[in-house]
Amino acid sequence: MIAALFGIDYFFKENIEAQKPEDFPRDMEKSHGKIRLYRNHNDGFCFGVKKEKKELSQGKESIKLEHVGYTYNPGSAYEMHALKDVNLEIPAGMFGLLGPNGAGKSTLMRILVALMEPTSGQVEICGYDLMKQRKEIRGILGYLPQDFRFFAKYKTYEFLDYAARLSGMNCKSLRKNAVDEMLENVGLFDVRDRYANKLSGGMKRRLGIAQALIHHPKVIIVDEPTTGLDPEERIRFRNLLSEVSENDVTIILSTHIVGDISSTCNCMALMNKGEVSFYGSPQDMLRQAEGKVWRIRVTSDELHEVDKLYPVISTIPSGTGWEVQVVADEVQGYDAESYPPNLEHAYVYYMENKLNRWRND
Repeated sequence: MIAALFGIDYFFKENIEAQKPEDFPRDMEKSHGKIRLYRNHNDGFCFGVKKEKKELSQGKESIKLEHVGYTYNPGSAYEMHALKDVNLEIPAGMFGLLGPNGAGKSTLMRILVALMEPTSGQVEICGYDLMKQRKEIRGILGYLPQDFRFFAKYKTYEFLDYAARLSGMNCKSLRKNAVDEMLENVGLFDVRDRYANKLSGGMKRRLGIAQALIHHPKVIIVDEPTTGLDPEERIRFRNLLSEVSENDVTIILSTHIVGDISSTCNCMALMNKGEVSFYGSPQDMLRQAEGKVWRIRVTSDELHEVDKLYPVISTIPSGTGWEVQVVADEVQGYDAESYPPNLEHAYVYYMENKLNRWRND
């Protein structure tokens, strides 16, 4: 699986440039240009030559989708339209993809990482056409799937070294330096000798993002990265992604956890039933819920009635009753006071009032 996601076919002998030994750089260039033979005082000459890459066209959008659709089992009795006329422009930085289960997020992710071809439409990633230049796209892509697994026999540093080799790092000493640096960056250097499958859930996710970053991709796609993490690990992981996104990198964060979007993303899209139902900033969505969130104090008997009438966001015991937060255009029959909305309130309000999904699911 990993081999299919890493661009390991960049290294070819025919791109070696004939130069004098003293002209060889010590370190591998991190740019998108040609990487030549390089010299290391420990290993002598290391083989590792990168093909000339086309210069990335960095416009306003890093990824562009036009009229993208995907149909499972087309023409059969089990035909299902997972994506319907999806149009998106995803800029550099952190981009949030939000939506309930079955919204089409995972199908879209698999298309973007070149594991599936869309049934219709066009996808461009950093100027590359997904249908014609899949190999080039995989070379600039880092991917952390939701169900990320490790080889049981590999220690933490061995697994990351294996991922680095798949990404084209053929020089042992430079690969070791890159692995050590990446383990330090994600806070795993002290457990580098621990078997990867023995790491905690949070550590496994950090190792997962390390393998996605080891070859310096321009686009990183992470699918439900904080599911199952404790609050401390969730914050650590979100901060790590935010730091990476500052380096002219596009990170697509697909999640159903609203807090992950509000804490990290400047731009987002909400998917529902295979379509893009909202596109804009978290602040744009938040504004739609202003004046729509209410705090009500009710008795235990009234709590069940309120739950039938309105989408309930939270219930907190309060004295002899409950303090309840609901989203609605207005609340009747109860002593309600307006409450400042957050993105979770806005998401529920949008799903209920714009898409009629919340209580129907």
